[in-house]
Amino acid sequence: MAAWKNDRRTDPAPCREQDQGRFEVTHRDGRARLGRLHTKHGVLETPALLPVVNPNIRTVEPRVMWDRYGIQALITNAYVMWKHEDLRSTVEKEGVHALLDFPGVVMTDSGTFQSYVYGDVEVGVEDIVAFQASIGVDIATMLDVFTRPDMTSSEVEKAVRETAARAALSLKAAGDTMLNGPVQGGVFRELRHISAELMAKHPFAIHPIGGIVPVMEQQRYKEYAKIMMATLPLLPPSRPVHMFGCGHPMLFPMSIALGADLFDSAAYALFARDGRLLTPWGTERIDELVDWPLLMPCVANFSPEEVRNMTSKEKERMLAHYNLEVTLAELARCKEAVRQGRIWQLAEQRSHQHPALREAFLWLTTSPSLDRNIRPEKFYTDRDAARDTGLDQGMWEDAWDWVVWSQQTPRKGGVLWGGDDTFSRPRIVKARRMLHMRWKAAESVENVVVFHGIRGPYRERINDVLEWLNVHHPTLEPMVLSPLGLVPASLEDLNPFAHLDAPEWMLRHDPENGWIEQELQRLGLSKATYACVDVVGNGMKQRLALALESLGLANGVHEPLAEQQRTNARSSLRRKQGMAKQMVMLNTSREVAISVMEGCEFVVNREGRVKNINDADGHHLFSPRLRDGGISLAAAGAKALMTHRSEPLPGGLPLTEWWGHAGMGPAVVVVDEDAEPFVRKGRNVFHGFVIACDPWLAPGEACLITNQAGDLLGHGVSQCTSTEMADLKKGIAVKTRGGLGATSSPQ
Repeated sequence: MAAWKNDRRTDPAPCREQDQGRFEVTHRDGRARLGRLHTKHGVLETPALLPVVNPNIRTVEPRVMWDRYGIQALITNAYVMWKHEDLRSTVEKEGVHALLDFPGVVMTDSGTFQSYVYGDVEVGVEDIVAFQASIGVDIATMLDVFTRPDMTSSEVEKAVRETAARAALSLKAAGDTMLNGPVQGGVFRELRHISAELMAKHPFAIHPIGGIVPVMEQQRYKEYAKIMMATLPLLPPSRPVHMFGCGHPMLFPMSIALGADLFDSAAYALFARDGRLLTPWGTERIDELVDWPLLMPCVANFSPEEVRNMTSKEKERMLAHYNLEVTLAELARCKEAVRQGRIWQLAEQRSHQHPALREAFLWLTTSPSLDRNIRPEKFYTDRDAARDTGLDQGMWEDAWDWVVWSQQTPRKGGVLWGGDDTFSRPRIVKARRMLHMRWKAAESVENVVVFHGIRGPYRERINDVLEWLNVHHPTLEPMVLSPLGLVPASLEDLNPFAHLDAPEWMLRHDPENGWIEQELQRLGLSKATYACVDVVGNGMKQRLALALESLGLANGVHEPLAEQQRTNARSSLRRKQGMAKQMVMLNTSREVAISVMEGCEFVVNREGRVKNINDADGHHLFSPRLRDGGISLAAAGAKALMTHRSEPLPGGLPLTEWWGHAGMGPAVVVVDEDAEPFVRKGRNVFHGFVIACDPWLAPGEACLITNQAGDLLGHGVSQCTSTEMADLKKGIAVKTRGGLGATSSPQ
């Protein structure tokens, strides 16, 4: 290990003074996010692991953590330093960074955990915070009151109230030092709510979720998930969430998928002392290992037997390095999954590796109030009834909405089938909700033909019959049955419905009438009569003829179309596609979509796919996207949609409203006068320059950017929800896709 000890990394540069304590989001995948926390000792990239360092027992030296592993932050215990006179004297003289020989971010705990283990601590609430500030920590922690799972509701409530009562005094004692505001509440949902709301009122920098160590020690991971879901939706998005005491890599994917930003771990050292190895699926003992469960760099030249034969100190140090490397590797895997938009899929995969983790995952994804393929439309139209059924004990639908509506859809890339879990992925749930809530069929539709049997996109296989149906049965609605649900044929290329990588048998099984009827009900076609047509193999037209006859419609499907009929049909189908994508992707009403598409012209590629949709004057409105089946706004399209807006301009930054805004058009974001000239030039909108937005603003969706007078400045893609827009102060709020120049206006 001597080779890398002298390879020292450069010390971090402090953040800009005005940015200290600010948190910005750089990437997101639903609630999961990659971020940057600005501190005096560098910008901390999140999600991050803060190894716990005992100032008296350094199994892995902090400088090694910085130099070898690139660890940007660690956590140590201020109470231990305060209590031991020799440490206290040294750290008060030299500062905590010098004591630990660590140039990065140093967080300290206050002694709350010691009170849980040993009883009350002998230090005052203000004294311990003032001590942390005096020794130069980057992030201090107030002395909260620990809550255990075995405590009664009244005992926990007392702890919650006492912790909240200490907040103001602690913040005053901290001065300009960033301070942790822990959230307690035990395993009681309402008390977690109360604690989160009380602590969120104070200007803390970070919110640790406290009281979870005994829950994790008992492998009560379902309770752990419940605590997260009861707490995180109520915390300010501008403050990172720290899972206090969580350092086992098996919990990282689920925790990050639900919004965790920081973790701390003493497990890397404690488990090493006991001869145990951390893995993403649990814990292994070295006693009888022949090969390493994961081959990490520190043991690449050693077998388990050779490590067992080392002295106890050498073995402990080697296993601590091993555990640290495994933990960092899993964290890196999670971060890359967020970048790729697959963090929930990773959490799903990891859930199969431990029964307690699987139980937690199933609790998250199997509530009767979720939009599962087997569930009725009732959830959409009568949420109060769904809440009152008494069947929602496995989940809280408001918290689930918080997860689902934060997803970005559509997105590029295929969807890997993972059994029944696939239908519960928040990304899939949101895609289905958007389709069911926003797409509207023509009132004249009485009959539906459901094509099934092959993977999407369907256009090459059924395009001819769609053209024929458009000419001879224009009021019939062609639909496609994908493994993820029923979609209009005009959306046959939409991700995720047309982008599922699944076994062939999923496409070939006979359609279930009950499911199709429920899907039609969700799409507003419960009164329509339907017939199914298998697309696979020869004879599809004969099967279509039989389907039409069963609906009481003339068939004649073998009669060829005249050239003009085919030309008109193609134009009509392209118009329907543009309308459908406007409704689902841009949240327009059917009436607005019809109006915008009036007289449109289409630019197609050599394969006949629509590249651009132009208005009657040749102005570019939209571009259907080939990679995900979505639709991109152009300048003329943004102007047209702004002209058709019937809602008043938003007057503030409201909390997010997930329901009740279907058909109201893309959300509007209002920026201040300082940002106006930059938006007109096509520059991004940054947090801090937004003064109002619509409550249905969602990440990944197109939005319109205006000034306070209502003049359209540009259009872009939102990076956040309206709640986040109101709270975040740094980072990109809207990625502008087009500015409208100095003289542009909504007229």
